[in-house]
Amino acid sequence: MIADGAGVSEDPIDTILWMHILIQTLAWGILFPTGMVLGIVRSRWHVPVQIVATGLAVGGYFLGHAHKGRQFSANAHSSFASWLMLMMIVQGSLGGYLKLHLERGYQGKIRKYVVMAHGLTGKALPIAAWVQMLLGGIASLGFCRGDHLGQCLAHFIMGSAFIAYGIILTILLLVGQAWLRRTGRSQEFFDSLVIAAWGCVNTFTEHRWGQAWAHNDIQHTTMGVIWWCAGLVGVWLSRKRDGRPKRNIIPAIVILLTGYAMSAHPQSLMISTMIHSIFGYTLMGAGLVRIIEISFVLKDKATLSEDGTDPNSFQYLTPFLLYASGFLFMGATEEQMQLLDAKGVDHVSYILILYSISFLMFLFTNMLIHVYAVGAQSKSIKLDSESGQRNGHVRLPNGHPQENGHIVRDAEEFELHGLTSDDDEEGAGDTYPLVAKEGRRTN
Repeated sequence: MIADGAGVSEDPIDTILWMHILIQTLAWGILFPTGMVLGIVRSRWHVPVQIVATGLAVGGYFLGHAHKGRQFSANAHSSFASWLMLMMIVQGSLGGYLKLHLERGYQGKIRKYVVMAHGLTGKALPIAAWVQMLLGGIASLGFCRGDHLGQCLAHFIMGSAFIAYGIILTILLLVGQAWLRRTGRSQEFFDSLVIAAWGCVNTFTEHRWGQAWAHNDIQHTTMGVIWWCAGLVGVWLSRKRDGRPKRNIIPAIVILLTGYAMSAHPQSLMISTMIHSIFGYTLMGAGLVRIIEISFVLKDKATLSEDGTDPNSFQYLTPFLLYASGFLFMGATEEQMQLLDAKGVDHVSYILILYSISFLMFLFTNMLIHVYAVGAQSKSIKLDSESGQRNGHVRLPNGHPQENGHIVRDAEEFELHGLTSDDDEEGAGDTYPLVAKEGRRTN
């Protein structure tokens, strides 16, 4: 029986619901992202992994409707589940259709639109799965209802944004330098642009206009103001006088100042104050480390190595601290803090748990990037053998060979474009990832 105004009953979570949680976490959180990367590099394991993930997801979906024990009021997790399953079915159906190679008549005309729809759905699926897993955690505890909704949205959206920023920085660090060079922009140009846009949104949405200003409203609004002000400066400083890209530390300063503001954010509970303080210090650390990296490790260069594939160990710090900042902020909502305080959990233990989750997320991201990089390299070696090169070398314009291990891997390929059939790429018969194309351009 669910009490009036509550989101869940007092019953414990039963075995079936625990199975639902574990199976869906395995399917959506591990297997589908792995299958996505395997599809990008045309691995023969792509289809088996996706089939297993789909089977687990379908089984887990029905388990979620068959449990006893804890009962739940109407919630976003339950409503969004059907849409997520529909996205999975559409994505799989489009992929199956493309594999049939139906290109005669009208099917040849609509094929490019099917390819586009397949790619867009595939790119949206991991993001939708992340949202659904967050909604599942919220629903399991009956949180984020009534007056708590706005605060929950702020924590989970901003926390997810920090994690996404960390993932993007990891991809650009390990496989994205070729893409950055082709854009003719520095990384700080894109960082500053996003910061300025986000700041504009925060400036006009953090206060309920027409009502009295609260202390937190002032802090959040001024934080938005400094974001768009600093973002505009970062955009301006991201180019040299001759138009070439230039590094700058403005985004890092914004991260540092945001961390300072959040570390001093007033809270009602001591544990909440401590969690927000550590979150702020972690974010400040990310900004400070980024300043040191750009100014003293890289000395305003894009990379240390010529091809950008051998980063300094210090460069991993900023992305990881952003992962940790995201999880700390998502784990610091009012209701979570009240629950921990009631259970007698100290802030040190909780922070260590959140940092442990951050390490696992950082590990998994690096593993997926490694799978992509190794798979793309193997395709490059295959291309070299078919084009008359030996021992996996690519011939440069000056006649000297270049090792495939030093071919710059391209983050632009780190998307679901590769999940389409081989002949759906630009150029008939071109079945190799963009990293291979990058290598061919040097011939």
